[in-house]
Amino acid sequence: MDSKGSVKHQYLAAIFVNIVSISFGAYCGWPSSSFLELNSSTSPLETGPLTEQDQGNVASVLCLGGLVGNVFFLWLADKIGRRSSMLWVAVPSLLGWIGIPYARNPTHLIAARFLGGLAGGGCFGVIPLYTAELAEDSVRGILGTLLVLTCNFGVLLAFILGYYFNYATVAWIASALTIVYVGCFWFMPETPQHLAQRHKLSEAEDALRYYRNIRTRPSKDLSEQLQLELHKLRAPEKADDVDIDDSAVTWADFADRKTRKALVIGLGVLMCNQGCGCFALLNYTAMIFEKSGSSLPPTVSAIIVGVIQLVGSYVSTLLVERAGRKVLLLVSAVGICLSQLIMASHSYLKVLQYDTSGFDWVPVAAFSFMLFIAALGLLTLPFLVISEILPPKIRSTAIMVLMSILWLLSMLAIKLIPLLNAAWGMHGTVLFFASCTLAGALFIAIFVPETKGKTIEVILANL
Repeated sequence: MDSKGSVKHQYLAAIFVNIVSISFGAYCGWPSSSFLELNSSTSPLETGPLTEQDQGNVASVLCLGGLVGNVFFLWLADKIGRRSSMLWVAVPSLLGWIGIPYARNPTHLIAARFLGGLAGGGCFGVIPLYTAELAEDSVRGILGTLLVLTCNFGVLLAFILGYYFNYATVAWIASALTIVYVGCFWFMPETPQHLAQRHKLSEAEDALRYYRNIRTRPSKDLSEQLQLELHKLRAPEKADDVDIDDSAVTWADFADRKTRKALVIGLGVLMCNQGCGCFALLNYTAMIFEKSGSSLPPTVSAIIVGVIQLVGSYVSTLLVERAGRKVLLLVSAVGICLSQLIMASHSYLKVLQYDTSGFDWVPVAAFSFMLFIAALGLLTLPFLVISEILPPKIRSTAIMVLMSILWLLSMLAIKLIPLLNAAWGMHGTVLFFASCTLAGALFIAIFVPETKGKTIEVILANL
């Protein structure tokens, strides 16, 4: 069987479901240029320009919405299915974009951004689950990295649109993404694994045949590997008179040593994702470019940063099935740490009043490299890794818990960065993140398993 033909529908499903993550990426990038307009004396808001507190609330409420959306849509994914849950993500995504042009005060913007965060919580909670359950082992890594790649594309799209249009027009254009998403993703079937867990074995086999592009071939003519997949789907079959829901998650499911280890590893890689500080330091993009003596306007600087992130996450999709997850995570962590040490050193020399005029390009170069190498691994792969190492039965519940912690950490980082900068200065803040990144590199080297090309069963057996 042609391997390229067998994965065609898997690629289509992964691309279509990630259209909505482009929309969420645009939510993340929208404040960059929009705040310039909303903070000005000509602000279109009836209450006048946004205050610094308003800006912080409008920016950080996205994380609060992500926390709520993560819990709700993962719960919904277990109740009505991964596909149906992702279709419902379109509702807050669309309403949030429509609400932005009609906002008349900061509270309206906060409400609209909260809705966008709800959609983001659904994306980062359910999409890794959806792709892990439909993908073959050979393409699971590539499909798993599409989430961050498309999100970064959305960020860059918002930066570019914000350069040419006002904040309301950007929102109207971005709202079209959600409509396109529903039109494309509507025709995708549910994941075979979820259908099998609900004992819909005939539908599960049909879905597996669709995603493996083998719908017209009888079971006896299939390869040994595909017959094994079909057998696994049929395994949960029960007698018709049994009405016990053995798919329900209980505390006993978390008692197994390997399950607990998987949870610890998952928590560790997500803490590395936020502890490296790259997401938080993005808020300092304009300041870092400005202090370096750059004459580029903030909107152009943001576009450059968006391009760097997009290229890094794209390279990650190319290398994830070649170099492996663990190698990319380690290279990314070490690269981030070195970049931050260079940035902290330059900032400290300025504090000591050394003449650094000939080297003011250094922090821009280090910051740019940091974002590139972060997108290559530490900002991209943790979501793939946790979907691979968690046992299928508890995967949805465990991802809900882990992603909730991630959203809390990201919200905390956004709020704490100004306080750390005031107390320690930029050099101290960046050095703190460098220390956390170094600790993360050691954790990855010691505890995180390599999952490239391995079946879920082999990964769990090796924990």
